[in-house]
Amino acid sequence: MQTWILFALLTVVSWGVYGVLLHTGQVAMGDPTNGRYKAFFWVGIAYFLIAVLAPAAMLWFAGASWSMPPKAVSWSLAAGVVGAIGAFGVLLAFGAKGNPAAVMSIIFAGAPIVNAFVAMSIHPPAGGFGNLDWRFLMGIALAATGGLLVTLYKPAPGGGPKPAGPTPSQQAPK
Repeated sequence: MQTWILFALLTVVSWGVYGVLLHTGQVAMGDPTNGRYKAFFWVGIAYFLIAVLAPAAMLWFAGASWSMPPKAVSWSLAAGVVGAIGAFGVLLAFGAKGNPAAVMSIIFAGAPIVNAFVAMSIHPPAGGFGNLDWRFLMGIALAATGGLLVTLYKPAPGGGPKPAGPTPSQQAPK
């Protein structure tokens, strides 16, 4: 298996558990009004540790130049801004009573569609948009359909573990 696929799968797993962990952290804050902001504060701390300190260490150990073209810095900063806005949007969706399964399904089905169209607007396909392969267009339709179906038919959450012992209907009459 190619290394890039392993890293892509690492991201799939990480982002796949992100919404559930974030919602759990928000609820565990015990603050219905501000719990989402408190959770997002800690997400920011984690981003600092992983997205600032780790690459800084890798650059330092590699002896890399710290010279960076302003255009590249601008694009990279914009990517960070939209990523942070997206993460904040997840929390706002949870705060507006969005179910984590539905919220994340919409995001993970919709984001690849947005990505495809934005990428094609920046780097148009060879031969123009009229030459798009039908399988690509079918993939877009299936992604949208999949997100919709998962959102509409997500399982209802359980009430937690059941109490031990017989249920009232199983108890002997007095």
